[in-house]
Amino acid sequence: MLGEDHSLIKEFPEHAEKINALTKSNPDFSDQCDKYNALDRQIRELEVGGAPIGDTEMRDLKHERRMLKDSLYKQLLAN
Repeated sequence: MLGEDHSLIKEFPEHAEKINALTKSNPDFSDQCDKYNALDRQIRELEVGGAPIGDTEMRDLKHERRMLKDSLYKQLLAN
């Protein structure tokens, strides 16, 4: 669905406490989480605003978001 919120807490509500704890205690996780959430906001804004970028660029943004999400999820499982 266009404009859907894919923030990390929305994607993994069962890990909300762990996300908050790691954000405070792990600078690398925090930086990746900030980048993921900023990228998600950017994608939502582009989708809602009519995507003033090409399909390839949008696909690349979504791919980057997916890669960050995978990395963050692996870190959640490891801690």
